[in-house]
Amino acid sequence: MSLAIETRQLHKEYLRDQFRVLALRDVKLTVPGGEFLALMGPSGSGKSTLLHLIAAIDRPTSGSLTVLGQDLGRLDDRQIASWRNQNIGFVFQSFNLIPVLTALENVELPLLLTWLSKKQRRRHAETALNLVGLGDRLDHYPRQLSGGQEQRVAIARAIVTDPAMILADEPTGDLDAQSAQEILTILSKLNREQGKTIVLVTHDPQAAGFAGQIRHLEKGELK
Repeated sequence: MSLAIETRQLHKEYLRDQFRVLALRDVKLTVPGGEFLALMGPSGSGKSTLLHLIAAIDRPTSGSLTVLGQDLGRLDDRQIASWRNQNIGFVFQSFNLIPVLTALENVELPLLLTWLSKKQRRRHAETALNLVGLGDRLDHYPRQLSGGQEQRVAIARAIVTDPAMILADEPTGDLDAQSAQEILTILSKLNREQGKTIVLVTHDPQAAGFAGQIRHLEKGELK
C-alpha cells in the first residue's frame, strides 16, 4: 500500500519577539493510505502545527514532507493552493462557516475554484450534505443549526471535492458528548467505506479510540 504521508527530520521553528520557539523537532512519520491516525498530546505539543504542515497551510523550517505522493517542498504558493483544494479536506474546531451563507452555499464554496457548472456544484454539495445526514437542512443558516449540525456542514464542505485525505483539528472540542460521537462516527464511516485517509488531532482518549493508529506528541517530538 502506498504511503499517504511521509516525513523525515521535519523541523518547525517560529520567531516570536526575537525568540526562537521550537514547535516540532525531527519528526519522522509514515501513514499508509486509508489509515485513520489520531495525534494526541497536551496543549502546545505541536499537534496542530504538524497538521498544518501536512495540509500545506504552513511550511516546515527544514526536513522533507511528502503527502499523497507529492513533495510539498517543490511547490510554490500558487501550486500549493491548487494541490490543497484538490486533495485535502480540513475540518476546524470552530466550524469556520460563513454566517450569511446557507449550509448548501457554505459546502459549495470549495467548488467555486473548479470548472464545475452551477448545477453541478449544487448537486455535489447536496450529495455531501446527504452523506452527513443534513439533506433536510440545505437552506438553513449556521445560526439555525446546532453545534453538531454546524460541524457536519463543515465536514460536508471538507469532502465535497472528494479529497483523498481529511485533516480534523479538534473537531469535537466545542461539542457535547452526543454530537461528538456523531461527528466521530461520520469520520470513521468515511474512512471505512470510502477509504479516506484521516488524521485527527485530539486530546480526548475516547475520540482517539476511533482511530486505527494513535501517536503522541510531547514538546514537539513524536513518540
